[in-house]
Amino acid sequence: MVWHKRLELWAKLALALMASALLWRPGRRRKAGTPLPSPQRILLVRIDNRVGEALLTTPLLSTLKAASQPPEVHVLVHSKVARVLAGHPEADRIIPFDRRLLWLGPLAPGIRALRREHHDVVVDCANWSTPSVTSAIISRLVGPRSLVIGPHMWPVHYLHSMSVPARSDTHREVIQRLHLLSPLVPSAPRELMSFRTPHVSEAFRAWLAAGASSPRAVVNPGGRLGWRRIPPEAFASAARALIASGRTPIVTWGPGEEELARTVVASAPGSQLAPPTNIDELAALMRAAGLTVCNNTGPMHLSVAVGSPTLGLFLRMDMDRWGHPYPPHRMVDLTPVVDSGGDLQARVFEEVRSFAAVLPARVSTP
Repeated sequence: MVWHKRLELWAKLALALMASALLWRPGRRRKAGTPLPSPQRILLVRIDNRVGEALLTTPLLSTLKAASQPPEVHVLVHSKVARVLAGHPEADRIIPFDRRLLWLGPLAPGIRALRREHHDVVVDCANWSTPSVTSAIISRLVGPRSLVIGPHMWPVHYLHSMSVPARSDTHREVIQRLHLLSPLVPSAPRELMSFRTPHVSEAFRAWLAAGASSPRAVVNPGGRLGWRRIPPEAFASAARALIASGRTPIVTWGPGEEELARTVVASAPGSQLAPPTNIDELAALMRAAGLTVCNNTGPMHLSVAVGSPTLGLFLRMDMDRWGHPYPPHRMVDLTPVVDSGGDLQARVFEEVRSFAAVLPARVSTP
């Protein structure tokens, strides 16, 4: 498996070098510090198919719209997560992108249409951990005459007009990603994630209202993390701590996670299984409950984006990079507890109990 991944990486790097040669134009590169004109139309490119990655792009929207001359901002996103940003008040347009025909290059349907729109600036919103070859190629293809800004990573920086080096004073993903805008926006960036006003059905609104007479909290034990996911027994302990604090835990779940959620509910009498929810309904529930306990996964970023105090539980993940370590949120790295053979359930119970103790019990609906 290791050699397979290495071969795939080298193939991507070779593709980036080939694309750089084919798409090279004289005079395209800009030196760092070069004064740039105020763009009227900007395209942000983030084609990852994860909910959290889409939400981590929203601070860029807020920062651009807070400029003295706010540009028109379009966002090119993976078709599977376009729903996450659709209707965002600071995005003028969300463009779903299907990568299946990318091999056609400039003739690919989505690429061809965007090339005709002539964005002043295209921002490749990748990161500095590994070269994102596909993102860099797409950014260059959709902006043949645009100023393309992206992270300074070999060899994808050859596809950019201006490459931005990573900040050395922080690992936080939000701040690093905002740093991509530094050539355009010299003022202080807006670091908070955001989400649209949730649109929910009348049936779901009635369900929220029915439980509004007593304090609640959201427990979301799922996520795509696999072996890095906190076990259900620990989330059951979290639910019991919430019950002890006077709150009713509402255990939420996504596709394929209902059995996991039922396991947590069965181990914590007094908790409730949430009905099926889409992303707007989950956001509305988190906002109304006012407290969320979850893994480091998409729902964690959603909870933070809607302003619900969030206790994010990390296991073998970089908490400094992906967490949101500022009030009213708390991030906890449980890796030392697991590696030392400590009592994980007891630690989670105490973390949740102390977190709930400093928060007011909310009983209102959105």
